[in-house]
Amino acid sequence: MSTVRHKNLVRVISCCSNTDFKALVLEYIPNGSLEKWLYSPTNSLDLLQRLNITIDVAQAIEYLHHGNPSPIIHCYLNPCNIMIDEDMIAHVGDFGISKLFGEEEAFRQTITLATIGYMAPEYGSERKVSTSCDIYNYGITLLELFTSKKPTDDMFIEEISLKDWVSEALQENIVAEIAAGLLKQKDRHFLKKEQCVSSVFDVAMKCLTISPQQRINMLEIVVTLKNIKSSFQLAIASPRK
Repeated sequence: MSTVRHKNLVRVISCCSNTDFKALVLEYIPNGSLEKWLYSPTNSLDLLQRLNITIDVAQAIEYLHHGNPSPIIHCYLNPCNIMIDEDMIAHVGDFGISKLFGEEEAFRQTITLATIGYMAPEYGSERKVSTSCDIYNYGITLLELFTSKKPTDDMFIEEISLKDWVSEALQENIVAEIAAGLLKQKDRHFLKKEQCVSSVFDVAMKCLTISPQQRINMLEIVVTLKNIKSSFQLAIASPRK
């Protein structure tokens, strides 16, 4: 991991390993984690900042999956492990349970437990790790980023999950009710922002299919999110009619 370099990854500087203690030494990112920004009473993220963060994180995972001869599976993606720098650029870190795959390796069995609420179904039930597991993690993170609701929130302990909650909002066309205060009816760009958030949620749903084979890949995710951002910026820049 110390040889991996990407603008949206926290750099691994070194490691410490002995019989009593093992750790990775990572570069310092001054603005803390995405989780802090999502749930801080003093800091807030606007829609464009959240879009930029989704693209930053997608580019980091795209590089891990497709930018090396041997794919790297992060296995632990969530807002705690996404760091924000002084320019509000996101960096993915915490590679403590990451897996380095062989060139022809599609999945691997593991005994390592990932984060409850974020892990893919096949990871939780069969301990199967693949690039598709990271895609699922990313989909949950997308939903959390635009709703400011953790998948382990008390409202999701019964029959409904964060995924179900957002899916129902999409079907009933009530996205504005769940979008973390980003959508205000009196905002002159309300409809454009609503369409943008709905498009992001559509991407998330493609990440969260039960079958790993049916999930969208990171190459497609990056292209789609960049198109969503471009369309949104063009829409709000257009003069009102």
